[in-house]
Amino acid sequence: MQSPAKIRAMQSQSSDIADLIARTALRDRAAFQALYRATSAKLFGVTLRILRDRSEAEEALQEVYVKIWQRADRYAVGGYSPISWLVAVARNHSLDILRARKPASDDIETAFELADDAPDPEAAALAAGERAQIDACLAELETDRADAVRGAYLDGYSYEELAKRHGVPLNTMRTWLRRSLIKLKECLTR
Repeated sequence: MQSPAKIRAMQSQSSDIADLIARTALRDRAAFQALYRATSAKLFGVTLRILRDRSEAEEALQEVYVKIWQRADRYAVGGYSPISWLVAVARNHSLDILRARKPASDDIETAFELADDAPDPEAAALAAGERAQIDACLAELETDRADAVRGAYLDGYSYEELAKRHGVPLNTMRTWLRRSLIKLKECLTR
């Protein structure tokens, strides 16, 4: 919990910043400079966190202060704390910059040079046949053994996770998987 003296200091700083914003709305350059000195480090942190590029954040900060100079009259005392209003201006401007970024598009001619990663019809037919054969062999296993094989080799579960999932000791799970793989190999080589 904060001490009463610290709370009074924060309230005083908040009212000082609100006063600087109000004076900036009246085009007081000295107040604007004081506002910049008092708040630029915090607003730079906001822009940098969002944009993740120091030079871009520095440029955005300058644009934020131009907006503050132009829109200081829009700050309503009592609506937001003055720092919250300034942070909202910086945050919204930074998000606008992110939205405006467009992915670099390649020339249409390079699209013709790209290879198609999809398998050709013959490879797709072979893969479908192999998958059907694997599914048929898995169906020959006991249900819990087939589920353990799928969990280990398709879903990436560890032996320990599978043992807990099926309520068996770890060595039993290892035995299930080893024997199931042997049966699958026999089935697939028929």
